[in-house]
Amino acid sequence: MGATENDQDTPGGDRRYLPIAEHGLIGDLRSVALVGTDGTIDWYCCPAFDAPSVFAAILDAERGGSFELAAAVPAKTKQFYFPDTNVLITRFFTEEGVGEVQDFMPIDGEDGDAERHRLIRRVVCVRGSIPFRARVAPRFDYGSLPHTVRMIGEAAVFDTGELSLALTSTVPLEADGADVRADFKLAEGEQAVFALDQVGRGVEPHRCAKEEAEAQFATTVDYWRHWLSASKYRGRWREMVHRSALTLKLLTYAPTGAIVAAPTTSLPEQLGGERNWDYRYVWVRDAAFCVYALLRLGFTGEAEAFMKFVTRHISPGDGKPSGPLQIMYGIDGRTDLPELELDHLEGHQGSAPVRVGNAAAEQLQLDIYGALIDSIYLYDKWAKPVSSAQWDDVCALVDWVCDNWDQPDEGIWETRGGRKTFLYSRLMCWVAIERAIRMANRRGLPADLLRWRDCRDTIYRRIMSKGWSESRQAFTQFEGSEVLDASVLMMPLTKFIAPTDPKWLSTLDALTHDLVSDSLVYRYDPLASPDGLRGDEGTFSICSFWYVEAMVHAGRIDEARLAFEKMLTYANHLGLYAEEISQTGEQQGNFPQAFTHLALISAAFNLDRALG
Repeated sequence: MGATENDQDTPGGDRRYLPIAEHGLIGDLRSVALVGTDGTIDWYCCPAFDAPSVFAAILDAERGGSFELAAAVPAKTKQFYFPDTNVLITRFFTEEGVGEVQDFMPIDGEDGDAERHRLIRRVVCVRGSIPFRARVAPRFDYGSLPHTVRMIGEAAVFDTGELSLALTSTVPLEADGADVRADFKLAEGEQAVFALDQVGRGVEPHRCAKEEAEAQFATTVDYWRHWLSASKYRGRWREMVHRSALTLKLLTYAPTGAIVAAPTTSLPEQLGGERNWDYRYVWVRDAAFCVYALLRLGFTGEAEAFMKFVTRHISPGDGKPSGPLQIMYGIDGRTDLPELELDHLEGHQGSAPVRVGNAAAEQLQLDIYGALIDSIYLYDKWAKPVSSAQWDDVCALVDWVCDNWDQPDEGIWETRGGRKTFLYSRLMCWVAIERAIRMANRRGLPADLLRWRDCRDTIYRRIMSKGWSESRQAFTQFEGSEVLDASVLMMPLTKFIAPTDPKWLSTLDALTHDLVSDSLVYRYDPLASPDGLRGDEGTFSICSFWYVEAMVHAGRIDEARLAFEKMLTYANHLGLYAEEISQTGEQQGNFPQAFTHLALISAAFNLDRALG
């Protein structure tokens, strides 16, 4: 990936905030940290993705807390990943020399719940000499929980009574109120190491010596390279595809096999709007699509871990009014995710509200059954046959879908404007039943095939009759509507309709006319189809990659390739994407977004195959 250049000024907007895209991501398969191109960590939750934040300056520059580490003189910066890893390097170019900060989180193995959570920042002067400054200002529990600072020898311990973090360094640290700072100068070849560790009560901090940091750097590099070596992808755009795979892996929670939709909360879909949500949970849909993308590349271990999460936590016997499944779960499988607004935080660039938890957990979204059962079908086909108990669960889910597919629901986009008979929800109910029938036939598994086939065919005819608008010559957002919706791009991708069917091709043309802007695709028009929320939104990046894939299947290969190449220009300097792209090409929404990266992988795979 090309490196970014940054003069530590934010173009436009509030200069206290870096744009969302000006960040890289590091993690240890339990949590992540966002590192800005200015060298500041301004998002980190400890000890897990959905734990309260320690650093959250990305959501409130004054109250959120951060870990600043940068050249103490004017500098240009560039940021890149150590090749084929999730080790992030931020370089500082000054009049006096060149230095870099190497950021990584060691991985203590994927099994079990490791107690140690460590963040290492290694500073190296590679040319000349450079003065550096560090300021560590944690603000626990989203900036609401006070802490004490104790200096113990060469370490500082930040303690809230509930969580203790120890900062150790190879350069002298100095307490400054609730914060700790360090000023130091490095000559060419010299280095300094900072380590931030979660520590138990009464445990003495363990200083991270330079030799230990060197060893952990090497071990972390080896871990990521070994993991990535399992990829079977040898096609075009390999660097982007592998960066997306490495990003999806960072969004997995090793102790349970959960995959989060994004590692952040409340990054705005529109500056000043109210579309700010907490994405640090397991959406059944997003995680199931991730499994598909990773299986495509040959990563069966992640698929197996997620299937274990499904078996352990997503029980068809839950019996809630909104279905046998929730649409999302906590990374530990919990079902209670109450949504709260944190009024004391101003939000990214002043875009309140900041929310934790997600009330959409209670919604009815029928499409999740298709996404989940399709991922189980692919796992059974490409990785490992499902067990008899797993098949019993699939049968229970399909029977429920046969009974409930005809209900109006909130749909894939989680609208808060009332339930409708969304076409996409019907489509994915068809997928749920159709894939289960395929599994039963291929493996001779017991199933109520007569009932399943009858229901599958009924849904098909319903979509073809009531989902089609004669006046628009297109399939529409919900029954009886004239509104278009990019989710119907999945119709040929799920093999519901032939990609060259005249009805589909005219739908593709209508979508191109109404929802596509320079290869970028809007989900729908909120003015034409109110979703219960104020404000506009950007183009939705997963839809842009679906559009590429739909054009590939329709045989429009040149158009698909141009759209794909254009989409790649909207990635940030590291190849990362948020959820949406603004009118001016800025990343919007939570970052990075699993949805976008899994769709990039699928689009690249199918486009590369079509190009031969």
